[in-house]
Amino acid sequence: MRFLNNMQPAHDLTYNDVFMVPSRSAVSSRLDVDLTSTDGLTTPLPLVVANMTAISGRRMAETVARRGGIAIIPQDIPTAIVAESIAKVKQAHVAFDTPIMVRPDTTLGEAMSLLPKRAHGFVVVIKGERKLGNVTPIGVVTPADVVDEDRFAQVHEVMNRDFLVVEPTASPREIFDSLAVHHQEYAIAVDGAQLVGVVTRKGALRSALYAPAIDAQGSLRVGAAVGVNGDVAGRTEQLLTARADVLVVDTAHGHQDKMIEALGHVRRVRDELCPEVRIVAGNVVTPDGVRDLAEAGADVLKVGVGPGAMCTTRMQTGVGRPQFSAVLECAETARSLGKSVWADGGVRHPRDVALALAAGAGSVMIGSWFAGTHESTGALLTDPNGRMYKESFGMASARAVRMRTREQSGFDRARAGLFEEGISSSKMFLDPDRPGVEDLIDFIVSGVRSSCTYAGARSLEKFSELAIVGIQSPSGYEEGRPLHASW
Repeated sequence: MRFLNNMQPAHDLTYNDVFMVPSRSAVSSRLDVDLTSTDGLTTPLPLVVANMTAISGRRMAETVARRGGIAIIPQDIPTAIVAESIAKVKQAHVAFDTPIMVRPDTTLGEAMSLLPKRAHGFVVVIKGERKLGNVTPIGVVTPADVVDEDRFAQVHEVMNRDFLVVEPTASPREIFDSLAVHHQEYAIAVDGAQLVGVVTRKGALRSALYAPAIDAQGSLRVGAAVGVNGDVAGRTEQLLTARADVLVVDTAHGHQDKMIEALGHVRRVRDELCPEVRIVAGNVVTPDGVRDLAEAGADVLKVGVGPGAMCTTRMQTGVGRPQFSAVLECAETARSLGKSVWADGGVRHPRDVALALAAGAGSVMIGSWFAGTHESTGALLTDPNGRMYKESFGMASARAVRMRTREQSGFDRARAGLFEEGISSSKMFLDPDRPGVEDLIDFIVSGVRSSCTYAGARSLEKFSELAIVGIQSPSGYEEGRPLHASW
C-alpha cells in the first residue's frame, strides 16, 4: 500500500480519515477476486468473529465457518463447555444449516421461542432419538402456521407435512432450481430417512458463492481463546485435544510480561501436541509489541487498543492508537518477521474491512457489528418501539469481570468489579435488512471484492500491495455517506 502522491501523514489515522482511489484494473468481475486470508490460516474469507461472550458461540462459529470465516470461542467460558461447543461445530454439516428441532408434543409457544436462534425462520418437527442420531423429519412449522393459534397447542396439530426434501448430494444449483419449481423458500436434506440439515434459497446461493473453512478431516474450523492467568498450559492442552484450529492468547494489554510468559506455555504445549495450530496473541499497537510477542511464540499478532464499540479504554486511560495507522505499522513489522496481524476492532462498514486489509491485515476481527444478529449468543429482546435487539458488553466491563471471577471470594469479586474498562450493557439492534450474520457477511464481502477490483487486485496479497490510500477531512468522509431520504 502507498499513500496518494506519497503524502506521508503527520499524525495517526483512523479508518474514517482515509479513502482509497481507483487504479487501472484488468479485474472485471467481483467473482474473480480470491479473498483467502493471508494470515497463515488461509481461510476462504479474511473474517474472524471476536472472542466476546455476547457474540461468539457454537451457532455463530458453525454459521461463519460455512461461509469461509472463523469464530473464536471466548476465554471466560469453562474449558469443558468450550470443548463441547467445538465438538458440536465439528459435527455440523459443512453445507446445510443445523435445523431447529422439536418433538411433536412441543407447544407452539416453546417452538416459536426457539426461532431467533437461527436465521432460516422455521422449526422442524422430528421423531426418533437425537442422541442416537436417529432423527426423521415429519413436519415443519413457520410463524405463519401459528397465527391465531393457541400458544399451548402442540406443534403436530398445525405442522405442515408437505415439505420439500432434497438429497444431501444435490448441488446448490439443483437445490435452488427445485425450490423455485415448487415455489418453496426452504428444503430439508434427508439421507434415507435421516435428517441431515436444512437449506433456504438464499442458503443455496451462498453455498455456490462461498467455500467453507474446513480442517484436514473435512470438519468446520473453530478457534478458542486462552487468558494469561490461571492454568494456561492445562487449558491449552484441553483445547487442542478438543480440536481447536487456532488458539488466541488474549488480554487487553498484550505487550506485558504476563503475556510473554503465557505464550511460552501455549507454544510449548502446541509444539508437543499440534504443531500445525497457529497461535494468535494480543492486543498490541506498536512495532515493539509485535516483535516481542512474535519472539515469544505468536504466529499472528492481534492489533487494536480502544477502537471497539464496547471499549472505554481510550476515554478512561488515554491509552490506545488510531486503528488504521496501528494496523499499517504493525503489519509492516510483522511481515518483516514472517508473521501476520489481525485487525481487531473499529470496523463499522465494509469500507473499514477493506481498508484494514489494504493496510496489510491478514484477517479482520469483528465483534459488536455481529452482536446484533440471530446467531450471536444473547437472547433476542424487543424495545418499547418494537425494535429487536441483543445485549452486548465489553470483555473488560464489570459484567465480564463478574463472569471471569465467579470462582473467587465475594470480597475479591467486588474489588475487581470496581475497576472496569468497557460497557456492561449495550443494545445492538438487528438490522431488518440484515438480521443474520450471513447477511452481514454478504454485505462485507461484496464491498471488499469491489475494493479489490478498483485496485486491480485478484488476491488480498496483491490488494495490500496495489492499494493507494489518501487522507481526507471529516467533511470528505461525510460526503461519501449515502442518504436514505432526501435532504
